[in-house]
Amino acid sequence: MQASVNKVAAKLSLLPLLTFVALFLGAGLYLQSQGVDYAFYQLPAPVAILPAIVIAFWVNRKPINDSVDTFIKGAGHSNIITMCLIYLLAGAFSAVAGATGGVDAVVNAGLSLIPPSMLLPGLFLIAAVVSTAMGTSMGTIGAIGPIAYAVSLKTGIDPALMAGTIVSGAMFGDNLSIISDTTIAATRTQGCEMKDKFKENLKIAIPAAILTIALLTFLTPEPQAVETKDFDWLLVLPYAFILVLAVAGLNVFVVLFSGIIFAAAMGFTANYEIGSFAKDVYKGFSDMQEIFLLSMFIGGLSEFIRVNGGLDYLAHKIQGLTAFIAKFHRKVADQLGIAALVLTSNLCIANNTVSIIVAGPVAKKLAEDGKISAKRSASLLDIFACVMQGSLPYGAQALLLGATFKISPWDVSTSSFYCFILALTAVAVICLRRNKT
Repeated sequence: MQASVNKVAAKLSLLPLLTFVALFLGAGLYLQSQGVDYAFYQLPAPVAILPAIVIAFWVNRKPINDSVDTFIKGAGHSNIITMCLIYLLAGAFSAVAGATGGVDAVVNAGLSLIPPSMLLPGLFLIAAVVSTAMGTSMGTIGAIGPIAYAVSLKTGIDPALMAGTIVSGAMFGDNLSIISDTTIAATRTQGCEMKDKFKENLKIAIPAAILTIALLTFLTPEPQAVETKDFDWLLVLPYAFILVLAVAGLNVFVVLFSGIIFAAAMGFTANYEIGSFAKDVYKGFSDMQEIFLLSMFIGGLSEFIRVNGGLDYLAHKIQGLTAFIAKFHRKVADQLGIAALVLTSNLCIANNTVSIIVAGPVAKKLAEDGKISAKRSASLLDIFACVMQGSLPYGAQALLLGATFKISPWDVSTSSFYCFILALTAVAVICLRRNKT
């Protein structure tokens, strides 16, 4: 009888999370049917989750003070607070480095080095470098998209192919960058170091990128020269600086704080005003407000699910769905379960960072049960969230590029070849390196 009651409590504990997903997805679908631009981004996620939190308090059926304590314990968990602080510093670095002209410098440096016969693979690499440096696919697309559109018009390259190349490169860096909010969310929810997750990701992302470059080389039409603007190599250095420090294993707070100071110092050599520095840092903080709040709210919601057995129940159900594969290899089954979990979450939410935060606790449970390393589970979470995000015709990336190139977002998403190749590469690594997790 007690087991039956516990099972009911576990199922009910998932109701608030399902409410959040249904509300967020339902609002997006409705607004999209009304022809609203960026329909899935009109309802802020921190607002969409508030009804779910109210339901969580009701489902918990304990005194209000106890429920508040449970929520605050989850929202104030050390992993959540650490994640939020990293968000702030990452936002500040991105804002300062961008304000000093670093993004334009990286783009023009890349364009100046591309041979005309390698235009598409070259633009893929530029987008990959910029997104790895900036930690954001949307920022990369916003910076490179108009340039790529002009190149497409001048060279006659199919706009959909050009747009798909840019989103492919943007998702490469979004997945791999140490300052990407997806990396921050994946590493903190799984409890691993960024450098370890970065190295694990490289084993999958690099082969996928090589295959993508080979495909784009084949698809590049007759050579066309592209004009570039003057740039300062010093402004490129801050991005390389933080990457080297991170891979060297320094504390992430030291890496990001040092990067902010270094980016400002390089900017001062190019007429960056010291009076703008504090404003840009705060702007970076402000840019992270939504994901900061949502992370805390999801943390509180997840604590309700955890204490009532919802995480164990969901993990058990996913293991049931992959039971056939588990007969042959348990680790493969659990890794595919993590992939399916975050793919489904991102399909519903259309935000790769939020989908990682939502799926993170269950993924960690699956990883622990299957004796999968934290770096592997963090890598898989980030990879498959980015795979889905780059393939969604209603994702922000496809919508922005569709508007920039004046084509359908569907054409953009179906041309993002790297995302499809990355998914196949990841599945191959899961199956072939099943004992090396």
